[in-house]
Amino acid sequence: MQYFSISARTPFFVSAKSMLLSKRFKIFLNYVLGPAIFIWLSWSIYHQIQKQANVHQSWYIIKSALTGPQSWKLGLVIALMIVQWGFEARKWQILIGHIQKVSSKAAFRAILSGQALGFSTPNRVGELLGRAVFLDEGNRLRGIVLSLVGGLSQTIVTLLGGLLALVWLRTDILPATNRVAGVSIVWYAGFVIATAIGVLAFVLLFFRIAWVIRMLERIRFVNRYRFLIEELENLRRKELTRILLLSLCRYAVFIVQYILLLQVFAVEVTLVNAVCMVSVMLLILTIVPTIALAELGFRGQVSLQLFGLLSSNTIGIIATTAGIWIINLIIPAAAGSLFLIGIRIFRNKKEKAT
Repeated sequence: MQYFSISARTPFFVSAKSMLLSKRFKIFLNYVLGPAIFIWLSWSIYHQIQKQANVHQSWYIIKSALTGPQSWKLGLVIALMIVQWGFEARKWQILIGHIQKVSSKAAFRAILSGQALGFSTPNRVGELLGRAVFLDEGNRLRGIVLSLVGGLSQTIVTLLGGLLALVWLRTDILPATNRVAGVSIVWYAGFVIATAIGVLAFVLLFFRIAWVIRMLERIRFVNRYRFLIEELENLRRKELTRILLLSLCRYAVFIVQYILLLQVFAVEVTLVNAVCMVSVMLLILTIVPTIALAELGFRGQVSLQLFGLLSSNTIGIIATTAGIWIINLIIPAAAGSLFLIGIRIFRNKKEKAT
């Protein structure tokens, strides 16, 4: 009888203990993890700024430009940063709309928070996670999968713009020699062909994504996790085209930002050549391992190699690169880390994104 009595009560105590531990775990994630992430990101951003070789000199030039005759262009670049991330937020809002309605304000916060986490994590894996935490608990994994479509659209635009720029670079800017900036013409042509193949493959994948998902679902292992990818089948061509156009708009805004800063720091290049060089630079930054994208030194080297073909203003080139890095990466990452302070991994069912 005693044995029976203890056994009968055991499930209750186990359940109560599990609920208590679960509640404590949620409290920890909701009220401790957010501030901890903020502190870590703030330290990481500060550390990355300090270790850049040219950042102090570039920052001095940037501050001097605030009072110069071109200062209004610097203000415009900052304003365009908001526009650029606004396009990205709208893309995410449209895609996530398949599983959860999110306001424009919440979408913008999610994008900046993703930027904060992506800035300090290898291969920018934190970017998707930073966005997903603003979704309801049951939608986060599916939200990550849908976000990949937005990233694919931006990759298509970047590869296509880079491809056109590579052709222009070879036929108009560089001399007709057997080597291009130290690279063999054969390797250069191979790179152009590989980029063209990549554009074609990604475009086919992008607009035939529903068909690809249906094919993948025939695989037993994939079908087991069908709930994660099934929403991709509902993406229609019209909607995908809209996403692609938003990616193109964001791409155009970035190029305008770069051109404006080149003018601010007196890097004298023609408009067409500036567009070409920025497009090639974006292509390179997309292809190389993404762990290097947050490094000002790497960006500076790429900019010097490309714009050095057209201008000897090394300081202006480095200052432009630093300006873009600070405005488009550091400021949004810092803002995103602030949003993460109040992050709540678990929410009540009545709470909605606002």
